[in-house]
This record gives sequence, C-alpha cells and structure tokens, in this order.
Amino acid sequence: MTEEINQPFPTTYAAIEEATRIAGFTMASDALTCSLLRTLATAKPSGRFLELGTGTGLSTSWILDGMDADSTLISIDNDEKFLDIAKRYLGGDYRLELVLTDGGQWVQDNQPQKFDYIFADTWHGKYLLLDEVLAMLNKGGLYIIDDMLPQPNWPDGHQEKALHLIDYLATRADLVLTKQVWATGIIIAAKK
Repeated sequence: MTEEINQPFPTTYAAIEEATRIAGFTMASDALTCSLLRTLATAKPSGRFLELGTGTGLSTSWILDGMDADSTLISIDNDEKFLDIAKRYLGGDYRLELVLTDGGQWVQDNQPQKFDYIFADTWHGKYLLLDEVLAMLNKGGLYIIDDMLPQPNWPDGHQEKALHLIDYLATRADLVLTKQVWATGIIIAAKK
C-alpha cells in the first residue's frame, strides 16, 4: 500500500489547482486529505454538508465528487478573490451554495442549521466558535479538520493552538474521534 491516489481526480481539479497557483493561494488542502474528504462524503447519501473555508475550491471539488445527487453543500469563505475561482469552476453545480461572508458571522446567524458532515478548514469552526459548530452536527455527523501536524506556513505560537484543540476534542463526551498522523494531520470525529 502506498499514499498514491489511484482513483480519478475530480474533473475540475487540474484547472482549479492551476488557478490556485497563479493566484498565490498557499493554504489549500493537499490531495491526500481531499481524497479522504471525497470518500467520507460518499458515506453520507442525501447529506447536508458544510465547508468552512472554501479557499479556491480544491477541497470543495473533491467533496462534491463524493456527494450524491440528493446532497447539498454550503461552502463559506471571506476572500472574494479566492472564492471567485471556486465560483468559476464549481458554481454551476446545483448542489453547491458558495457564500462570501465572515465565517464567524455565518455560524452565529445559522446556529439552528444541522449538518451531516462539516469540514472546518479555517479558524471559525476549528479555533473559534468550535462548540457552536459542533452543535450544528447531526447525530452520526462527521466533523473533519486537517493541518493538525506542524506546517511550514504556521505562524509562531500556532502549534500550541493546534495541541490545545486536539486535547479539547479528546475530552468531548459527545464525539468519537480518530487522530491520523497522515497527510497534514487529520482528525475525524463522529457525533454520538
């Protein structure tokens, strides 16, 4: 077994990856993480999906690739330049709602909503408003985060935040979680 992805990448992936490189966006999820996101999405038929931190849409394309025709995805980002790339390549997908807004404000305004799958790839839902986002998970819902292993683009002091988050998630009685020392460091939690 190797870490190679031996399945087809989403059809839009190469174009989004090139646009991401040209735009100078360096915070995109890696392909291994994205492959896992697609696999987990496939396990949630007719699911309600939430992605906090669209970026340019690389991970979004993989989540969509795993979703069935009856699933929906809301993906949120606060950077119009990068979100426009996602809109250009993914905006025609009827299952996707791309939202340009502050993640924290969106979470506060949408607290009653429930989801079967949340990929938190930004501060809100990971380091900020974590309890509020976890409350948005349905029973059996999946909460997924990446970048839990040290990354070259982390600012000083960020490792302590990541370690605190990992420790906190392990104390939650309402979650069953797996920590993976793989790709960029992934945690998958299921809501009891």
